[in-house]
Amino acid sequence: MPANPTPLVNGEKANRREQIMAAAAELFAHHGFHGVGIDDIGAAVGISGPALYRHFRSKDAILGEMLNSISRYLLDGGTARASQRDEPGEVLEALVNFHVDFALAHPALITVQERNLANLTDSDRKQVRAMQRQYVEVWVRAISDAVPGIGERQARSAAHAVFGLINSTPYNRHLGDSELTEMLCRLALGALHAAK
Repeated sequence: MPANPTPLVNGEKANRREQIMAAAAELFAHHGFHGVGIDDIGAAVGISGPALYRHFRSKDAILGEMLNSISRYLLDGGTARASQRDEPGEVLEALVNFHVDFALAHPALITVQERNLANLTDSDRKQVRAMQRQYVEVWVRAISDAVPGIGERQARSAAHAVFGLINSTPYNRHLGDSELTEMLCRLALGALHAAK
C-alpha cells in the first residue's frame, strides 16, 4: 500500500532525488544554505558530491525544487481541506490541524522555507511566492467565513500571525508531539477567533 505523500516524497518509497532533497533539507536547516556544499549533501545520501549532478544541476536547483515542493504540498493540502467541509468552523479547524501536523512532522522544511527564500533563483522565487500567496488566500477565505465581522485585511494579518505561531515549532520542543499539537491548535484557533 503506498505511503501518504509528503512534501518531498510522492510515492511508496523515496526515489534518489527525494532522498537528496530530504538530506539537503536537514543540512540546510542546521548549517544554512551557504554552509552546505554539494559534497556534504552527497555524503549524507552515500554518493559523491559530483554524482549529485546526475540528479540536480546545482545546489540552487535542489533548494528550488524543495521549496516549490513544500509550497505545492501546503497549497494542495489546504485547498483539499477547505473543499472537504461545509461548516466554516470545521474548515478553519482542518486548516489549523493540517498546518500544525506539517510543522511538527517536518521541522527542517519549516526552517529551510523560512530562511531561504532569498537564496532561490528569480524564477523559483516567483513560483514559490505565487503558491504561498494562494495558500494565504485559502486561509483568508476560511477565516472570513468562520469569524463574523472580520475584515479581509484583518483576516490576512491573522493568517500570517498564526503561521508565525505554528512555524515556531522547530524551536519549541518542550512538550511531546501530541501535547504540543493540541496546544498549538488551541492557541491558533483562539488567536484567529480573537482577531476581529
